[in-house]
Amino acid sequence: MSNVAVQQHHRSSWPEMSDIFPGLPSWANLRPIFGGHPIKVEDDIRDGKYELKAEIPGVDPDKDVDITVRNGMLTIKAERSEKKETNGHSEFSYGSFTRTVALPSGADEDHIKAHCEKGVLTVSVPLKEPKSPEKHIAVERAG
Repeated sequence: MSNVAVQQHHRSSWPEMSDIFPGLPSWANLRPIFGGHPIKVEDDIRDGKYELKAEIPGVDPDKDVDITVRNGMLTIKAERSEKKETNGHSEFSYGSFTRTVALPSGADEDHIKAHCEKGVLTVSVPLKEPKSPEKHIAVERAG
């Protein structure tokens, strides 16, 4: 008789929200990188710009933050690693965060700016008039 244990992987009976609504991030992307607290992300459109703010305490924006834009999608990646040493004892904490959002219509991808102050990353995207205005489609009747 064998004593080999078989590991079973259980998947939740609930689907990921990103499977239902493609614009939402998956739950896995919302995992915290700082001490068990989720990262707070807010976005808003006002004064002719789209602005996204993410709390990223303990992250060095010069080395550990990567912001990309492609096909109307803005992606922020942040990675945190910390090492504490006291009295010959050391602790390591690390984690990563990725968030992708769809930019609003008229986003000027060539003039996006980002800055970080006191652990809050702010990404500003100027908005211009969309290239193609709204179009109405006539409904035809059959026969």
